[in-house]
This record gives sequence, structure tokens and C-alpha cells, in this order.
Amino acid sequence: MKTIYFLLLLLIPFCYNAQINEGLNPEERAYLYHIVKKSPILNNNFGRYFDYQGPDIRFPNQKVNFDSVEILIINNPELLVIRKGEIAKSSKGLIAEAANKMAIWELNQVLLAKRSDDLQQYKNEYEVYQQLLVKKLPFSVLKKVDGKTQAIAKMQNLMNPSLTFDDKKMLIESLRLPSIEDELKTLNAINFAVNEYVKTRAYEIFRALGGKADSFENVLVAAGDGSSTTGLLEEREKDERGRWNKGLPKAVGLFPYQLVIEKTEVKRKIKKELEPMRYSINDFKTVGNNRMTNLHFDVWGYNSEKQTTVVIEKNGLSYHLFGAKDTRFLSPDSTFSEGTTFQSIINDLEHNKIAKLNEMVYGKKGFDHWIDYNDKKKDATELKIEKREKEYSDLGYSPITTSKKPSRKVKKSKRKAIKAGAGSFDGTPTTNSSRSERKKLQNTIVGLYNLFDRYKRKIKELETQKAQAIDLMAVYQRKLDIYKQLMGYRWATFEEEDGLFVFEDSTTFDILTQEFKFPASEKVEDFEVRLIAIPESSLSKSADEVMLHINVMDAEPNYNARINLALEDVFASDKWDLPRELFTDEDSVAIRVFFEGMLDKKVSFSVIARGQGIGKWNGTQTVKNAKPQELNSYPNSTPKSDSSFVRLRKSEIFIRMGRAIELEVNSYTDPVKSNLQSSESSISSTMQKYHLSKNDILSAYRTASILKALKAEISVLAGKYLNREEASIVIDRFNKEVAKVKVSVGATSFKLSVLK
Repeated sequence: MKTIYFLLLLLIPFCYNAQINEGLNPEERAYLYHIVKKSPILNNNFGRYFDYQGPDIRFPNQKVNFDSVEILIINNPELLVIRKGEIAKSSKGLIAEAANKMAIWELNQVLLAKRSDDLQQYKNEYEVYQQLLVKKLPFSVLKKVDGKTQAIAKMQNLMNPSLTFDDKKMLIESLRLPSIEDELKTLNAINFAVNEYVKTRAYEIFRALGGKADSFENVLVAAGDGSSTTGLLEEREKDERGRWNKGLPKAVGLFPYQLVIEKTEVKRKIKKELEPMRYSINDFKTVGNNRMTNLHFDVWGYNSEKQTTVVIEKNGLSYHLFGAKDTRFLSPDSTFSEGTTFQSIINDLEHNKIAKLNEMVYGKKGFDHWIDYNDKKKDATELKIEKREKEYSDLGYSPITTSKKPSRKVKKSKRKAIKAGAGSFDGTPTTNSSRSERKKLQNTIVGLYNLFDRYKRKIKELETQKAQAIDLMAVYQRKLDIYKQLMGYRWATFEEEDGLFVFEDSTTFDILTQEFKFPASEKVEDFEVRLIAIPESSLSKSADEVMLHINVMDAEPNYNARINLALEDVFASDKWDLPRELFTDEDSVAIRVFFEGMLDKKVSFSVIARGQGIGKWNGTQTVKNAKPQELNSYPNSTPKSDSSFVRLRKSEIFIRMGRAIELEVNSYTDPVKSNLQSSESSISSTMQKYHLSKNDILSAYRTASILKALKAEISVLAGKYLNREEASIVIDRFNKEVAKVKVSVGATSFKLSVLK
């Protein structure tokens, strides 16, 4: 029956409307549904807002057959409702991740269609890509066709999305371009076109999914030696739980390396080669304008035996994100078992390689010791030579003497002769010419010269070895300096609770969404993101590939609140009675999600209520004015209805849902003095004690009024959307928490019962 229904659906005429498609064609919508459902991190965050209403098609092993579901959605777009209003309240980075995957998939299709000469479906898309490409290509790979500048046909093979860098290097060398500089420009042009195309399409898809951002940077980058290694083999093949996932395209060729021309000497000739960097450095700016800067990281290629390492640095402070062993998730926690980390490479270089060389040169038994030892021996030998030469010289001036007494030698010969029966033996006079001493001194001097030469040779040999060791140590030290600079010298400390990491300067990283956030600031600041490929060893040039998607965008405060109500100028002057209901039918999905969260008693629920007094506009939102100056009346040039005043007379309601549920209510007034009349005596005394203005108290009354209205409306809506038992749980829990609330005003607070 399911098969028959499936075939019937395929025959239904192709139709859809703009409201369902949200600016995306049926194929794009179907693929987006596929990637969101196949990616746990995306599915957990906003998968429910891709509302598929077609038949449940499964394989015999009961896994969903997404390929068949894709075909159904393409032919029957009405089967998929994309609730972009709710998706927009999800993690911005994850929306960008889904959009990026979609853009990569599309560019894959475009480039493959071009290579197979079947561009009919993607003609416009390829034209956009071609225009980006020719902007940066050197003249040597350009041609004119019908008055249009295009890349030469041989370039098509270079743009194959599945090529490794080594493959591209061989292909571009085969083009025989005029210079290696042209080769570099050509590959950089491809890299530019890929990143610009994906960025533009990702932003369009991001907007189609409800995402909002004025600043949107989307970068694909790779680091490594460019060979086909484990990093590429595991590229997008494993999901966040370490399971093999075949639902995404191979896109190794779409993640660009930062390239350099490397010079090496071969047979006394300088050889130039293109080399990919083993690390990438990408420069960005914070968005400023009192908005958060939201970074999102999505690791594609990685080696499970080597720890993926990403470093963010701003104002000299470094934030580190490390890969886990079995998934592509990043975390400030550097724990990594049974594999190689970049810090271990640094430690080996510093404490093993360099330390050993340092000991060889400067240690107790190092080169300096032996050079000094041999130098002293050489000097001592030189003194001996001088002494012996003087003795030899003195012998040359000694007189020759003859003695009547036989010498000792003669006497000894005489005794031997008598003993042998030779009869008498006449002794001969002894002549002393110092011949034997001179000969002995000559031999000694020759030996000392030989020894002197040996010491000289040994010293020269040791000095040569020392110089080589120092040169090698300098090479190692330069490498170590680069490695340490990549990791940064000031490591930001952090605290962690339930996967949310808060750094020392209030920057945060959420492991559940892979979002790194710089706090809102008016100032625009530079920062770097560095991706580091882990080498095979501290001295190796081989480094396994890692590929990374980086997204940087601005984020308005509280954009991800599941319920975000902004009430501008809804109260009458100096009044706090709420004239209308808070929720409309458009809030129904968000209310249901809120109720689901409230039913889970393991998730904590808290309420924050503030009377913020006089507000001010910080360029992005209304905030409390820390140094307010009240006006007696509205200026003639700027009436009460002017937007600069209206936006200050604001109340806001946020319900945030994540690790906990948090309800926040704030109210603000404009700076014109209030004529508030309150009969509550305790309020008057508190105003005097804490130096509160009537505008402060008015804002507190309005916050209390909103909380009371929320209490009433939540009770009604719980009865509408939930069964009696569930409604009772939600209402009781909500009312219990609201009953404990105190509305904070300045340095004090008031119970709701006081703010009647």
C-alpha cells in the first residue's frame, strides 16, 4: 500500500506556493530537509520546524529512506512546511551551517554539471561562479568567447570538487603556464570564487530560513600537506555521534588551502613549488554597534587520531577549541586520549629536540665543555713544545767534554767482556756530546707537535659540530616560535557548566551549538581564527588535513528567545493597565514549545522581573540609562510621538529555552518626568530611601502588570493546548514561580502584591 501511495504521489502535478517554499525551490527544500534530519545537531535544534507531512518511508532495517522522501518533496512541495519564524529563533550558527551545506551541495552540482556538459539546470549559477572566477584569474588562462571573458577549457578539470590539492598541483603543472606565480594566481582565483559563491548562496538560504544578520562572513578553509590522507577520508563521513554518514557530498576540493611558493635548492639550482600551509590564518572584525559577534565552527575533514585545533585570538588573548576523538565537535576542554595533539608536538620540540641540542652545546659535557677541555690541552701542549724546544736549543750551545774515567756504559761493557773470558779490557775515555739527549728531545718535540695538531683538529671539529647544532637549534627554535605564536601566549581561562564555557572576559562557547560569542560592544575590533593541522612529528612536513567552515555574523541581543515580545508605547501616560492581550495565534508554536519544556521538571524554570526606569537607545536596543536626566516636558522640536521617544517607552518579554527555562520581563520609560500617583505609603518611603524617581516606580508597576497578565494568559493557553493533567502541571509550576518574584528597581525590589 505504501509503495502504491508513493507512486501515486510521484504522478501528482508539480506545484507549490511561495509561502511553503520560502524562496527556495523544491529540490533545495528537499535537500535541506535531508541534511537537517541526517545531522543530529541540526535536527535537535530545529528539525521539528521542518514539518514533513508525507508518508513514512523506511528501509527494511527501519531507517528512514531519505532519498525517497527527497523525491516525494520535490514532486509534492506541500508535503514539507518550513516554519522559518521558529527556525529564526534557533542558533544562528546552526542555521548558517545548514545554509552552508546547502550552498556546498549546490556548487558541487554546478561544477559537476559543467564538467559533464549538462549545464541546462544550472546555467545561471555557473555564470555567477564564472564571473567571480575571472576577476582573479591571470591572463594566461583567459580567453574571449562571444565578447565575454572566460576561463580556458583546460581549467575545468582543476575545478573538480573531489580533487585533493596534490591532484590540483599536478593538473596545473600540466597546463604549462608561463610562471609558477600564474599557477598560484590561478589556484587562488578558484579558491576566491568558491568562497564567494558559497558565502553569497549561504546568506540567501540563511535569510530564506528566517535568519537575520547585517554582517555575514562565511569561510571554507583547509590546512595540511594536501595529500589524500585520513583527514580527507573522514571528511563529513562521520556524524556528531561518530556514526558513518553518507548523506552529504564529498567536497574536499571546495575547502581552499592558503598557498605559498616554496624555494628549495636542488643540484645548485633553485626549485620553486606550490605548497599548502600547514595552518591557516583568517582575519575578521567584531561587528561592534552593541551587538554580539557570533562565530560558528563546523569541522568537515579531520583525523580521529590527531586533535583538531582551532585558536581564536583578540587583543593578545587566545581562546582554544580542541576536537574530540570520536566526533567533529570542538570544545575548550583539551582532553584527548590515544592520539597526537599540537601541544604534544610543541612539548616534544621544546623539551626534547631543542633541550637535547642545548645540552649538547652548553651542557656539562657539551661542545663548550670539550672545546674548553681540548683548548686547555692544546695550550698546555704548546707550553711543553716551547719548553722542549728551548731545552733542545740549549743543548746546541753546550761544549763537548772528554773524561778519562770510562762512562757507565763502558764499565758495563768491560764487565761483560771479562765475564765472557775476553781477558783484559782497556777502557776508553768518555766523550759527552749530548747526542742522545738531543735525539730524544727531537722525538718528544715531534710527538708534541702531532699532539698539538690533533687538539687543533679536534677543536675545529667540535666547533663545526657546535655551529651545526646551533644552526639546527635555531631552525627548531623558529619552528617552535611559530608553533607557540599559533597557539598564543596568553591563554584565556574559563569555567564550564553543562557544556557552556564562559571565558575570563565573558566570551562564551556553547558545545551544544558550536557557537563562540564575543560580548556586545560598541567598538569594532580585529581578531584572528587559526586552523592548525597536526604534523606527523615535531620535525615532519607531513600534516594530515583538516577542513573547517567558519561563520561570523552579528547577533541582536535575545534573538534566540523562543518568545520575544516587544511592547512599544502600549501603556497610557503614567498608567500601567495593559490594554490588550500579549499573545496572538502567531505565537502558538512557541507557546507549545514552552509548555513542553515546562512539563520536564528536570529543566529548571526561573523568572526575572525589572523596572528599568528611564531607558536609552544604544544603537541596537533600549537599555537602562545609568545616568538619566529627566525633562520637564517634551521638546517642541521633538514631540512625544517621535520615534526617539517611542522606542524608550518599551516593555519586553523574553522566554529563553535551553539548558534551563528563563522568563524575563523589563519595562522602560522615556526621560520626561512622570506624574505618577501611588497610594502605597511603603513605596513613597522606599523612593526616598533609595533615591528612586517616579519613572523608576512607573516602570516597576508596568512590569508587575505584565507578569499578572502573563499569569492569566498562560492559564488559558495551557487549557487550550494541553490535556487537563498537563495543563495543571504547567499552570501550577508557572504560578508558583511568579508568586516568588520580586520586581527589582534600582538597588531595591518590590513584591508583586505591593505593585497593585
